[in-house]
Amino acid sequence: MSVSAVEPRRFGSGLAGDADTDQKPDPGATADLSPRTTRSRLAPGKPIRFGLAIGPALLLVAWIVTSATGVLDPKTLSAPWTVVTTAWELIGDGRLQSNLWTSVQRALIGGVIGVALGLVLALAAGLSRIGEALIDGPVQIKRSIPTLALMPLAILWFGIGEEMKILLIALSVFVPVYINTYSALRGIDARYVELAETLDLSRAQFVRRIALPGALPGFFTGLRLAVTIAWLALVVVEQVNASSGIGYLMYQARNYGMTEIIIVGLVVYAILGFGSDLLVRAAERKALAWRRTIGN
Repeated sequence: MSVSAVEPRRFGSGLAGDADTDQKPDPGATADLSPRTTRSRLAPGKPIRFGLAIGPALLLVAWIVTSATGVLDPKTLSAPWTVVTTAWELIGDGRLQSNLWTSVQRALIGGVIGVALGLVLALAAGLSRIGEALIDGPVQIKRSIPTLALMPLAILWFGIGEEMKILLIALSVFVPVYINTYSALRGIDARYVELAETLDLSRAQFVRRIALPGALPGFFTGLRLAVTIAWLALVVVEQVNASSGIGYLMYQARNYGMTEIIIVGLVVYAILGFGSDLLVRAAERKALAWRRTIGN
């Protein structure tokens, strides 16, 4: 019997008898090869458009209402309109832009160094037992040491300049990238390794075609944590003998009891952190478009 005489089967159909082989192929049969669009009743449900903005919007509404009704004391938390006016004044005299650019530079440099370091160490430890023995223990020790505890030592080694600030940001960032990427590498199904050996792939081909794609979900999870931690570490280091940056601006405002400037700084940090997370999420969706999860 000719292979071309066999009708293409749709997903979910039963086994066909011999009589089916005499039928002509259905031109629309291949349409069912596309991913299903129906959702399980146990899944979270359909994505909500602009859903990520609902929570922050509700917080903003609560802030406005409590400030307008007098429930929230202005001495405790400045009203939103006061914060907007203060931010506009800071923009007008150029202080907000200059300090913001300094903070972004510190976070970007320290973040890139930390992510690269975490990724390299994760690959070395995740793909080699020798690398694991040399790297994983010290990283776990660093994981248990807060960044603040390292600050005195970093100041003794590098002074109070930019090197110290960038170093502490990098040390804070690399840990989540390493932990999640390493775990993803060690979590790759052993059957893929057996398949690579069957196909006689080289070590480099195995890393490029199987290990790296398999580690991407863990890497992006670590990256999302890393971008948030970078801003958190920046808040700390910019209040230690700094002469510029959003943290420095907030530190000076604290000395003079200017709550509205402190809130402006917090809002800037929140926007930077939330915006960075959105960018990483977008990159993750694009890089991992092949995955089918309940969140899709």
